Amino acid sequence: MVDVILGLQWGDEGKGKIVDFFAKDYDVVARFQGGPNAGHTLYVNNTKIVLHQIPSGIFHTDKINLIGNGVVLDAVTLKKECDAVAALGFDYRKNLYISERTHLILPTHRALDKASELAKGSEKIGSTLKGIGPAYMDKTGRNGLRVGDLLDKSFTTQYIKLRLKHQRLLDSFNFQEDISAWEEEFFEALEFLKELKIVNGEYFINEQIAAGKRVLAEGAQGSMLDVDFGTFPFVTSSNTISAGVCSGLGIAPQKIKEIIGITKAYCTRVGSGPFPTELHDATGDFLRNTGNEFGSTTGRPRRCGWIDLVALHFACMINGVTQIVMTKADILDGLDTLQVCNAYNVNGVETKQVPFQMNKLNITPVLHSFKGWYTDITQSTTFDSMPAEMKTYIDYLNNYLNVPVKYISNGPGREQLVTI
Repeated sequence: MVDVILGLQWGDEGKGKIVDFFAKDYDVVARFQGGPNAGHTLYVNNTKIVLHQIPSGIFHTDKINLIGNGVVLDAVTLKKECDAVAALGFDYRKNLYISERTHLILPTHRALDKASELAKGSEKIGSTLKGIGPAYMDKTGRNGLRVGDLLDKSFTTQYIKLRLKHQRLLDSFNFQEDISAWEEEFFEALEFLKELKIVNGEYFINEQIAAGKRVLAEGAQGSMLDVDFGTFPFVTSSNTISAGVCSGLGIAPQKIKEIIGITKAYCTRVGSGPFPTELHDATGDFLRNTGNEFGSTTGRPRRCGWIDLVALHFACMINGVTQIVMTKADILDGLDTLQVCNAYNVNGVETKQVPFQMNKLNITPVLHSFKGWYTDITQSTTFDSMPAEMKTYIDYLNNYLNVPVKYISNGPGREQLVTI
């Protein structure tokens, strides 16, 4: 049996903490897509750690953690993360596995990412410059190198061939930066990677399922960044939705049971792209500063706004979400008035559907106002103890989305998760 946890907005919904919380009930935690552009923040023994590649179940020593074939892997980032995990007293070598079909991010992928983004000028999409897009392009172009290729004696030859192809592209961008230091670090990290548990991922995960093990599939980014259904072209390069679980791990759809969607109590977005409910005022500043809305991977300030129920309903629909976790509800404690977007006004016509190419339309959010609870909820341990105004807010979301909010996160601590 497989349950899925994924983001329902533009990423940064707090997936790391939620996966960490749920991991105790599972035997396997598996990442199914994305790369080091993910930033899943956890607190371990009161120490903050951000995971970019390693599944968020790594701090549960009795759980298997699998990096699936749908991920693109940066060996340098992985080595640094493993060192950070070890520094906290956890032996990652015991329970970390990597699918041999996982594609590698090369130094030239990072260079191509940077060159391409610079060439876009004012039309840049806000790439994290980690090489993820070019790595996925090589995957779909059938040029990429995979983790399993490391064990082939011809790996260096394959690498040089692909590097030369990338160099021709870099020359066309007139990219002059010296990446020799990146390459040196890369090959050192590959030697480290070869020492880890490299497995036939699809057989490995299906054997776990057949043995009655409970699997938690962990997504990165958010549904509105999905390459097919997100706010294209301001999206990531993988399928971030529940359908990506099957192709990113090698499991059949009927194996999936619960799909747990995560949303903030408001909205954020990093980088460029449409954001209908964005606030350019003191409330937006309040959400950013109170919520510490700065990218865990990039450090960039996040754009902030009211919760967008049109986009959230769309995300629930395409994912088949069965339950919702709402994070950062406590950030709204200091507001006496709240608003939610329950429709879009597109060129004078009201709609509750996410339109094609939002960035080319004049979209005004239709907002519904609520009285804020203006109460500190961080100490609440039961839903009954929550303020009435918050219950009204949650009821409205439940009715609009037709999917129940089952958990409310009211602080960064692992224990700060209230069950409804």
